[in-house]
Amino acid sequence: MADWRPACGLQQLRIRAQLLAETRRFFADRQVLEVETPLLCRATGTDPQLDFFTTAYHAAPYRRTLFLQTSPEFAMKRLLAAGSGSIYQICKAFRNGESGRLHNPEFTLLEWYRVGYELPALMAEVALLLQTLLAPACGELAVRPVGYRQLFLETTGLDALQFGLADYRRYARESGFAEAADLCGDEPGLWLDFIFSHCVQPAMAGNLIYLVHDYPAIQPSLARINSRDPRLAERFEVFINGIELGNGFFELADALEQESRFDAEIACRRRQGLADVEKDGLFLAALQAGLPACSGVAIGLDRVLMLAAGVAEIGGVLAFPVANA
Repeated sequence: MADWRPACGLQQLRIRAQLLAETRRFFADRQVLEVETPLLCRATGTDPQLDFFTTAYHAAPYRRTLFLQTSPEFAMKRLLAAGSGSIYQICKAFRNGESGRLHNPEFTLLEWYRVGYELPALMAEVALLLQTLLAPACGELAVRPVGYRQLFLETTGLDALQFGLADYRRYARESGFAEAADLCGDEPGLWLDFIFSHCVQPAMAGNLIYLVHDYPAIQPSLARINSRDPRLAERFEVFINGIELGNGFFELADALEQESRFDAEIACRRRQGLADVEKDGLFLAALQAGLPACSGVAIGLDRVLMLAAGVAEIGGVLAFPVANA
C-alpha cells in the first residue's frame, strides 16, 4: 500500500506558515500590493531551458490548449502596465521534468516588482528579506555583491565576456566534465550556464548571501541591456551555500526587442528538438502599451524554507512532493 502520510514533519509545516506570514508582513510594511494572476493561461514562456505542462480546456464548442505557468511574470507585467504600482505574488509555479534534491515540478514562488527601482535597490531589498526570513536559523547573514565576470574569473580563470571554445572545452575536460562538449556544442550561452552551475555555483559556500550581477548580454532573459556596457545585461541572481534562490532583472520594456528575443528562443527550441511554443501576444501588447520603469525578482520559497529548516532536500519541506502527490 502506498504511504499516504506527508513527506515532511509538522515542524516544517509550521516553519512554512511562519515564513509565509513574515513575507506578507515584509511587503505590507512597504505598501507593496499582493496580487493573484492565473496559473492556467493561453501562452507560456519561450525559454529553451524550461519545459511546461499543458492541459486541454473544453468549453463546447471550443477546445483549447492551456499552459500551467512556469512563472506569473507575464501576467504580473500586464498589471504593471495597467498602473498597479509595485506588486508581489506568492503562488505555485510548474516546470515539467524538474525533479531532484532542489527541484519539484510544482513549487512555491515569490515574485515581486518595484516600480521606479534600479537594480541595486532591488538587490538590497532581496538581501534584507532573506536576512529577515533566515535570521532565526542562520543568524546574521553577510552580503557579497559581485559581478558575474569577476566571480567567473576568480573560480575558473576564464573570461565570461570573451568566449573561447577551445579554452572552455579544455577547462571542462580538466574539471571532470568531458560531457560538456556534447551538451553545449559551440553555443557560448550553454557553456556559460554549464560551467557556472557545475563549477562556479558550488564554490559559493558559507552562510553568505551572494548577489551575482551584470550577467553577460548573451544571457539577457527578460532583462534590459546595460546602456553603459552593451556586453552586460541588467540581471542578477541570489545564492546562499551554493543554492540558487532567485533571479532578478531591470525589466525590459521594449516590445520589439522582447519579441525578437522570443523569436530567437523559439528558434533555439526548434534546433534542440524541444516542444514548440507561441509568443504571448497579450504580454507583448502590454509592453507596447507601456511598462513602467521597474525591477523584478522571483524567489523559490521552498529553497528558502530548506535553509530555514536545515533540510538538505526539497522533499523535506513539502507536504506531498511529486513522488507521493
